[in-house]
Amino acid sequence: MLTKKEFVGHALKLALPIMIQNLIGTLVQAADTIMLGYVSQEAMAAASLANQYAFVLLCFNYGMSTASSVLCAQYFGRKDMKTIERVLGLATRLSLVISLAFFLLGVLVPEGIMRLLSSSPETIRLGSEYIRWVSISYVFTGISSVYVSALRSVRKVVLPSVIYAVSLAVNVIMNAVFIFGLLGAPKLGVVGVAIGTVIARAVELLICLVYSTLGKSIRIRVRYIFTKAGVLLKDFLKIGVPAVMNDIVWSLATTVFAAILGHIGDDMVAANAVAMTVVNVGAISSRGFANATTIVISNTLGENDIPAAKVYARRMLIMTLVVALAGCGVILALRPFIMSYYADKLSAVAVRYLGSILIMTTWRLVGEGLNTAWICGCFRGGGDARFGMIVDTVFMWGVAVPLMALAAYVLKLPPLGVYLVMSLDEMYKMPAVFIHYRKFNWLNNITRDMESAENQ
Repeated sequence: MLTKKEFVGHALKLALPIMIQNLIGTLVQAADTIMLGYVSQEAMAAASLANQYAFVLLCFNYGMSTASSVLCAQYFGRKDMKTIERVLGLATRLSLVISLAFFLLGVLVPEGIMRLLSSSPETIRLGSEYIRWVSISYVFTGISSVYVSALRSVRKVVLPSVIYAVSLAVNVIMNAVFIFGLLGAPKLGVVGVAIGTVIARAVELLICLVYSTLGKSIRIRVRYIFTKAGVLLKDFLKIGVPAVMNDIVWSLATTVFAAILGHIGDDMVAANAVAMTVVNVGAISSRGFANATTIVISNTLGENDIPAAKVYARRMLIMTLVVALAGCGVILALRPFIMSYYADKLSAVAVRYLGSILIMTTWRLVGEGLNTAWICGCFRGGGDARFGMIVDTVFMWGVAVPLMALAAYVLKLPPLGVYLVMSLDEMYKMPAVFIHYRKFNWLNNITRDMESAENQ
């Protein structure tokens, strides 16, 4: 077992590159929000709401990535590289099918999607244009996200940072070109942001494919994408289905939150779009440690060292809490500067909402950090994805969504009152999650001797 000092160094080697990747991903979103601020508040609100559709797909991909990451990490602890590539091929196939479905819906019925999220005709129009174009990127993202997740699980955490850094540069440059009409390009506004996203995601996938072909690490092998998975499919679905359902349940609830805010008005939507970008910056560290928790727990269980996994889980949770609190400090320190920057870009009402929302999101950040470390890090790392699905279904749809709807449509609370109710969603489920953690029945080595298993 690693000493505390050795473990901190090991955890930082995993978490810091993931934090950099999360930072880059957040900067991409921030760049979109900032640049759209120069177009109009309506364009910013439209893109923010339209991205809720992509967020549902992201949760599908995240569920697929989680299942592949857990299996790959545990088999990495077992030193079984062939099975890792088989898991990657299976995850790529499933992700492709789902991404194509979302692409077709985005191209064919974007207006119908936007009508579920907003009642503003201008927001619906702009959001529909955005979805129609950005949906092209969904297939690219589906493949690259699974591959990057697999690389992380075998402790190849630097290359994903390089991939996302290049993607950020391409995205920002393309956004500027198509939003402001640089280099002779037309001024396309919100459509320009979508095209910039498509180009950036295509570059991401290209880098992944080149590395997979030329690198010495795990590869995307075509034969594993199309061959029968056998008993491995059963293991994958045991983690993947509950993980996907968990993320869908959570993302749909989040989409309902966004839809309720969207019907309150564009001022609240715009303020929330800015606040969520800021919160994502503050949450980078805690999310990085939560993601690293999955790798640490899975690798250790793959080595069949359950006592060490129990100790490592506690250490990762403590580190996650510390960095989450630090993230809250960052948000509060940046609050005056953020409000000043957007003072001439948002309406006076939206700026007032923004100031209060930034305060309310701090406790949500701490709750999200710990719950993510428990549910996605510890439980899923140990092969227990079912509990997260149950707890999010019960508390998100049985408590959080009804309370927000009650606040908005029955009690008719002011907009900030409705947001306050929404900001407590992570706190509702925390006691149940902590009790499950203390039982430690989520610690499972789920690897197999694949040759023996498939010959039975």
